[in-house]
Amino acid sequence: MILVTGATGNIGRELTRALDAKGAKSRLLVRDPARAAGLPERAERVVGDLGQPATLPPAFVGVDKLFLLTQGIGTDYTTAAVAAAEAAGVRHIVHLSSFHVVMDPIPAMGRWHHEREKIIRASGIPVTFLRPGGFMTNALDWLPTIREGNHVLDPVGPGRYAPIDPADIAAVAALALTEEGHQGEEYVLTGDETFTVAEQVRIISETVGRDIEVRQAATPAEAVRFRFPNGAPQALADAITEGFALMRADTVGFRTDTVERLLGRGPRTFADWCARNADAFRRPRPAVGPGA
Repeated sequence: MILVTGATGNIGRELTRALDAKGAKSRLLVRDPARAAGLPERAERVVGDLGQPATLPPAFVGVDKLFLLTQGIGTDYTTAAVAAAEAAGVRHIVHLSSFHVVMDPIPAMGRWHHEREKIIRASGIPVTFLRPGGFMTNALDWLPTIREGNHVLDPVGPGRYAPIDPADIAAVAALALTEEGHQGEEYVLTGDETFTVAEQVRIISETVGRDIEVRQAATPAEAVRFRFPNGAPQALADAITEGFALMRADTVGFRTDTVERLLGRGPRTFADWCARNADAFRRPRPAVGPGA
């Protein structure tokens, strides 16, 4: 039995479908079963929350493999999941980490992931670490300003990166969970094409047939507000600011060939992702009142 955490997110949904296609027996850890609507019916559902350790033991009964995805800052969720996995006799963990942990020095965003990796290693449970770069789905963060003002705020200017489709991360995770030979491996995952934010926005514009303006962020604080309009904890805001600075400085774009090496095909392209998600960007902007 494979237990999938983060099952209703961008990666978890794709992973659940990939495991189902392989005929693997899976169980989804969900806080709200309604959010699992549309996922394969053969996947079991169990209600639990990594933030509430007492809810976890029933979810881990009979589980031998775990896909572990923990969000936010800190290590509490990882500690709870690993304790439950140890108690249940889980034999393999595939953990979603971040490519930031391979940077030198490790930035703040990477240090949280690094500490989580240390907790898993200390358990002695065999592990496969997946360390992706930026996700293509991060472009969905631009929807509020696209809909309201037909623009995207660019915090990284000339910086380039190689975004990866969460479906490719899920495909690698499914491989590691269902085939032998991946325990002890550390896979750094990126797309195959590097982009600036302006180049990504241009592809979105071409896909939906609508010109979208790119505006440079005036300050790091403005860039953080763009990402988290309702505010972010100071530690997270500082980490995001540091991350934007690192991205701005990388005008080449870090990328690997790991996806192609493991899956036997090239990573999915950003243009393909845009085509599959075009409707999200086509939704009309709010109507402008008379005299506006």
